[in-house]
Amino acid sequence: MLNYTTQATDEKRLLQLFKALSHANRLRILDMLMEGVQCNCEIAERLHLSLSLISHHMRVLEDAGLIKSERDSEDARWIYYSIDQEALLTYQDSIKAFLDVSRIQLRCPSCGPGSCNSS
Repeated sequence: MLNYTTQATDEKRLLQLFKALSHANRLRILDMLMEGVQCNCEIAERLHLSLSLISHHMRVLEDAGLIKSERDSEDARWIYYSIDQEALLTYQDSIKAFLDVSRIQLRCPSCGPGSCNSS
Protein backbone atom coordinates (compact mmCIF):
# COMPACT_ATOMS: atom_id res chain seq x y z
CA MET A 1 0.00 0.00 0.00
CA LEU A 2 1.23 3.47 -0.80
CA ASN A 3 2.41 5.53 2.15
CA TYR A 4 1.28 9.07 1.47
CA THR A 5 -1.21 11.27 3.20
CA THR A 6 -4.26 11.02 0.93
CA GLN A 7 -7.37 8.90 1.02
CA ALA A 8 -7.59 5.36 -0.35
CA THR A 9 -9.73 6.70 -3.19
CA ASP A 10 -6.76 8.77 -4.37
CA GLU A 11 -4.67 5.59 -4.47
CA LYS A 12 -7.28 3.84 -6.59
CA ARG A 13 -7.57 6.85 -8.90
CA LEU A 14 -3.79 7.04 -9.36
CA LEU A 15 -3.61 3.32 -10.13
CA GLN A 16 -6.37 3.72 -12.70
CA LEU A 17 -4.64 6.76 -14.19
CA PHE A 18 -1.23 5.11 -14.46
CA LYS A 19 -2.79 1.99 -15.95
CA ALA A 20 -4.70 4.06 -18.50
CA LEU A 21 -1.57 5.98 -19.48
CA SER A 22 0.71 2.94 -19.57
CA HIS A 23 0.01 2.33 -23.27
CA ALA A 24 1.72 4.45 -25.93
CA ASN A 25 -1.44 4.78 -28.04
CA ARG A 26 -3.44 6.09 -25.11
CA LEU A 27 -0.74 8.67 -24.40
CA ARG A 28 -0.90 9.72 -28.05
CA ILE A 29 -4.69 9.91 -27.93
CA LEU A 30 -4.65 12.00 -24.76
CA ASP A 31 -2.07 14.30 -26.35
CA MET A 32 -4.33 14.73 -29.38
CA LEU A 33 -7.30 15.52 -27.15
CA MET A 34 -5.27 18.24 -25.44
CA GLU A 35 -5.48 19.99 -28.85
CA GLY A 36 -9.28 20.01 -28.56
CA VAL A 37 -12.29 17.86 -29.42
CA GLN A 38 -11.50 14.98 -31.78
CA CYS A 39 -13.75 12.62 -33.71
CA ASN A 40 -13.05 8.89 -33.46
CA CYS A 41 -12.28 8.77 -37.19
CA GLU A 42 -9.75 11.62 -36.90
CA ILE A 43 -7.93 9.80 -34.13
CA ALA A 44 -7.95 6.52 -36.06
CA GLU A 45 -6.62 8.17 -39.21
CA ARG A 46 -3.91 10.15 -37.46
CA LEU A 47 -2.65 7.19 -35.42
CA HIS A 48 -3.20 4.61 -38.18
CA LEU A 49 -5.39 2.46 -35.92
CA SER A 50 -8.69 0.69 -36.53
CA LEU A 51 -11.90 2.20 -35.16
CA SER A 52 -12.37 -0.87 -32.94
CA LEU A 53 -8.92 -0.35 -31.40
CA ILE A 54 -9.65 3.35 -30.91
CA SER A 55 -12.89 2.36 -29.19
CA HIS A 56 -11.00 0.05 -26.83
CA HIS A 57 -8.45 2.72 -25.88
CA MET A 58 -11.17 5.32 -25.43
CA ARG A 59 -13.06 3.04 -23.08
CA VAL A 60 -9.96 2.70 -20.89
CA LEU A 61 -9.41 6.48 -20.88
CA GLU A 62 -13.09 7.12 -20.17
CA ASP A 63 -13.18 4.55 -17.35
CA ALA A 64 -10.22 6.38 -15.80
CA GLY A 65 -12.25 9.58 -15.99
CA LEU A 66 -9.80 11.35 -18.28
CA ILE A 67 -12.10 11.92 -21.23
CA LYS A 68 -15.73 12.46 -22.13
CA SER A 69 -17.53 11.24 -25.22
CA GLU A 70 -20.55 12.51 -27.10
CA ARG A 71 -22.30 10.83 -30.00
CA ASP A 72 -23.42 12.90 -32.96
CA SER A 73 -27.14 13.68 -32.66
CA GLU A 74 -27.80 12.88 -36.35
CA ASP A 75 -25.51 9.87 -36.85
CA ALA A 76 -24.51 7.93 -33.72
CA ARG A 77 -21.58 6.30 -35.53
CA TRP A 78 -19.68 9.56 -35.07
CA ILE A 79 -18.27 9.96 -31.59
CA TYR A 80 -16.58 13.13 -30.38
CA TYR A 81 -14.07 12.92 -27.55
CA SER A 82 -12.74 15.62 -25.26
CA ILE A 83 -10.69 15.96 -22.10
CA ASP A 84 -12.60 15.96 -18.81
CA GLN A 85 -10.95 19.10 -17.45
CA GLU A 86 -12.35 18.76 -13.94
CA ALA A 87 -11.02 15.19 -13.64
CA LEU A 88 -7.65 16.29 -14.99
CA LEU A 89 -7.39 18.93 -12.25
CA THR A 90 -8.19 16.29 -9.61
CA TYR A 91 -5.52 14.00 -11.04
CA GLN A 92 -3.01 16.84 -11.02
CA ASP A 93 -3.62 17.37 -7.30
CA SER A 94 -3.25 13.65 -6.55
CA ILE A 95 -0.06 13.34 -8.59
CA LYS A 96 1.39 16.46 -7.01
CA ALA A 97 0.71 15.07 -3.51
CA PHE A 98 2.14 11.66 -4.38
CA LEU A 99 5.31 13.02 -6.02
CA ASP A 100 5.89 15.79 -3.47
CA VAL A 101 9.65 15.77 -2.79
CA SER A 102 9.07 17.08 0.73
CA ARG A 103 7.74 13.58 1.56
CA ILE A 104 11.23 12.11 1.12
CA GLN A 105 12.71 11.22 4.50
CA LEU A 106 16.27 10.44 5.55
CA ARG A 107 16.38 6.78 6.46
CA CYS A 108 18.99 4.18 7.22
CA PRO A 109 18.18 0.61 6.08
CA SER A 110 17.71 -1.92 8.87
CA CYS A 111 19.42 -4.75 6.96
CA GLY A 112 22.43 -5.34 4.71
CA PRO A 113 26.08 -4.22 4.98
CA GLY A 114 25.16 -0.53 4.99
CA SER A 115 22.48 -0.89 7.65
CA CYS A 116 22.21 1.19 10.78
CA ASN A 117 22.36 -2.03 12.82
CA SER A 118 25.72 -3.24 11.44
CA SER A 119 28.83 -2.63 13.49
